[in-house]
Amino acid sequence: MPDLVFIMNRPEPCKAEVFLRKDCGISHRQLTKLRHTENGLTVNGKLLKTIDTVKQGDCIHVHMVDKTEIIPNPDLIVPLVFESDEALIFDKPSGMPVHPSQCHHTDTLGNAFTAKYPNLTFRPVHRLDNDTSGLICVAKNAISARSLPDRLQKKYIALVSGNPPDSGTIDAPVGRCEDSIIARRITPDGKKAVTHFQVLQRGEKYTLVSFRLETGRTHQIRLHMSHIGCPLAGDFLYGGDMGDLQRHALHCAEMEYTDLSGNVHQIHSPIPDDMQKCFVQSAGISEFSE
Repeated sequence: MPDLVFIMNRPEPCKAEVFLRKDCGISHRQLTKLRHTENGLTVNGKLLKTIDTVKQGDCIHVHMVDKTEIIPNPDLIVPLVFESDEALIFDKPSGMPVHPSQCHHTDTLGNAFTAKYPNLTFRPVHRLDNDTSGLICVAKNAISARSLPDRLQKKYIALVSGNPPDSGTIDAPVGRCEDSIIARRITPDGKKAVTHFQVLQRGEKYTLVSFRLETGRTHQIRLHMSHIGCPLAGDFLYGGDMGDLQRHALHCAEMEYTDLSGNVHQIHSPIPDDMQKCFVQSAGISEFSE
């Protein structure tokens, strides 16, 4: 994988470790690994120790070596919609898990990623449920994996039942269900979870809603909408109507990514055909328009 390059921009000289940890987001563990990596750290073409002093304008190269144990599957096709020096953004289809597991050894995004990028470790910055479709970001290295979550903003789209308000905020803590390893519940001793929503279109049976999250709890949107009496279409786990869709109608449709230079990129994924068809039929209209 290509080296990471950092330009020392502090006006006063400092120890390399101070600059790399505080300004570049490299952890103590990663620095320890770099010390034992051949040419792990160099400055202006020369070997660099973490105790060495660096000054403004110095060009520091960080050489990370990645390893992976995920089985590559070149037969899986997942569209790559954006790439930068530090990140890859894919458009994941519904029904595809993100990570390999006991029941999914070779049919995941991780397997597709490993086949396409054999020299990179699979590091998704966030997660999508198996049946949630849409945009997902994967970091190209461990350092970017630490900083990318603070530079990504996501918008989700869902079809919900019931009659949600035109807009609102749901602030309800999320915790595990005692009798399930999958399901979540609203509970006072759960983790803080905040969901902002905005109605986009109303149909006779379902409403198209957009979401922005302050937190990223497991099943947060699905549980929060069920909590206010508006479960997602096709969501068997939280009381959704299963008559029109055989998966929960949730899609990560937009992602705003700020790169290391401060440039903002807007990435979009169209609403999948199954969700469009479900809304069109329920709304009694001839075609779908976003």
